[in-house]
Amino acid sequence: MPLTFDDLLSRARSLPRGGRRAILGIAGSPGAGKSTLAERLVRELNGPGAPWAAHVPMDGFHLADAELDRLGRRDRKGAPDTFDAAGYAALLRRLREEPEDERAGGETVYAPGFERVLEQPIAGAVPVPASARLVVTEGNYLLLETGAWARVRSRLDEVWFCEPAETERVRRLVARHERFGKSHEAAVAWALGTDQGNADLVAATRDRADLVVPAGAMPGADD
Repeated sequence: MPLTFDDLLSRARSLPRGGRRAILGIAGSPGAGKSTLAERLVRELNGPGAPWAAHVPMDGFHLADAELDRLGRRDRKGAPDTFDAAGYAALLRRLREEPEDERAGGETVYAPGFERVLEQPIAGAVPVPASARLVVTEGNYLLLETGAWARVRSRLDEVWFCEPAETERVRRLVARHERFGKSHEAAVAWALGTDQGNADLVAATRDRADLVVPAGAMPGADD
């Protein structure tokens, strides 16, 4: 039978075992639907009371534009070397090792977020309370094996790979770029240029995922 969103929800709910916090990674190319899937999972898993699940995007580890300018990488923003991969891996380790609740000395861990209007990372924007038994993190490069990215996979209990139809992925990506200020021509050029190079790199990591999520199992998405 085809995989459904309810199947994904059940699988995510089963990941924390023995009182230990679990971390689920959601990977995929730009525009694949990672953020919307992560947000929907967390929303469905959290009921009344203390949050049981938390969403921590990889995008909070974008280098600031000022640093990209200094490094000469601003025109490739979104490529693997325009992120603080080592910092991301270190945060995942901290999230995994944090005591399971406040009574055991656990505390809220603050992760950086990413402001799309500003196109900049924002420090301390994403709280992960001690009550969170599942952390859902998503981003392009969770399965990359080069440099500091190679440390990420071992911090994750599972990694799912989002795989929508390619034409739909590109359409979403162009629409997103337009929504945040690019002209149609500039949005298409970026999606088929810089973004496409990154998408090809990400697609090559697909076989390292625990589960490939087809379009039919994903909610409507634009990341």
